Amino acid sequence: MSLHTDTPLYRKALGCLLGGIIGDAMGAPTEGMDYHDIEARFGWIEDWTSDGTDDTVMRDLLAEALIRTNGFATLDDWAAVWLDHWQAIFGTKLPKFFISVVHTAQKLKHGFLPRMAALGNMPSSSSAMCIAPVGIVNACNPTQAALQAYNLASLIHVHDVGFCQDGAAAIAAGVAEAMSPVATVETVLKAAVGAILTTSGREMRERIDSLQGLAGEAGDYHAFRAAVYGARDRFFCPIGCDSRETVPLALAVFRLAEGDVGRCVVYAANFGRDSDTIGAMAGALSGALRGVGGIKEEWVDRARQVCRVSQEELAVRLCEAAVAKRAREQACHSLFEQIASTD
Repeated sequence: MSLHTDTPLYRKALGCLLGGIIGDAMGAPTEGMDYHDIEARFGWIEDWTSDGTDDTVMRDLLAEALIRTNGFATLDDWAAVWLDHWQAIFGTKLPKFFISVVHTAQKLKHGFLPRMAALGNMPSSSSAMCIAPVGIVNACNPTQAALQAYNLASLIHVHDVGFCQDGAAAIAAGVAEAMSPVATVETVLKAAVGAILTTSGREMRERIDSLQGLAGEAGDYHAFRAAVYGARDRFFCPIGCDSRETVPLALAVFRLAEGDVGRCVVYAANFGRDSDTIGAMAGALSGALRGVGGIKEEWVDRARQVCRVSQEELAVRLCEAAVAKRAREQACHSLFEQIASTD
């Protein structure tokens, strides 16, 4: 461990990683279910045991790409990590991966250029669900986090499903803002929506605004959940993992839970639909906002036992990448000041 463990940067990074894993793991048993069926089968879910699903695997692969490049990863760098860690996708968790990722990986394996591999993919949340590390390495800079997220997300979604890039940009920007020492629930939500392209991303913006409005009107999670299901033709997509559904829901859950990690992941798990992905995103946002201190100690201890990748080590390496990235950016800024100033 390095000196970064004594900083709010580290505590927020670790909170973000753990919040994402816990949200993913808690939502896994209810993935694809209607909330009425969840109530009949489970009652009320409020605990977890696993190490997450494909959401967590993809997030760890993205984190590795960012670490290798001192925070400056592109879609090419992420694609290289996929090929280097082939079994992470095509191993024991393969049944949990959505077809968009599997198809992209196979195209990469057969020599497709990374920027061409996404053509023809179906909509999903395969980039938004794992994009949180981009917010960590761009801590306090939502605009830059969104720009990098747009590039990285194009490995999986382009062209007619480019709205999936909008979802990734929103979550990355939200995490970057949540890393700020003065962040609030409102500033995180504002940064997430503000990061989306104003014209090309209009549909995602409108869907987020609609669910934010409904969350405000309902005021209560149970009333909100019932209202969304009651207007499923308006809020649900034909494919439940479509980011036009999951990202707005994750942000609405984040608002209803007031950024509390425990409530975020519990609300997501009991919502159903793509509950693990909604939980992964809401958990990452709230974990970044509250830090690891905002997560139950027993959950932190359990994560140490079940996670195959040390989250403490991963948080340190991402913090180091964030510091290296910021140093390079500051050096460029210093040079710019020299050419922009008068003699």
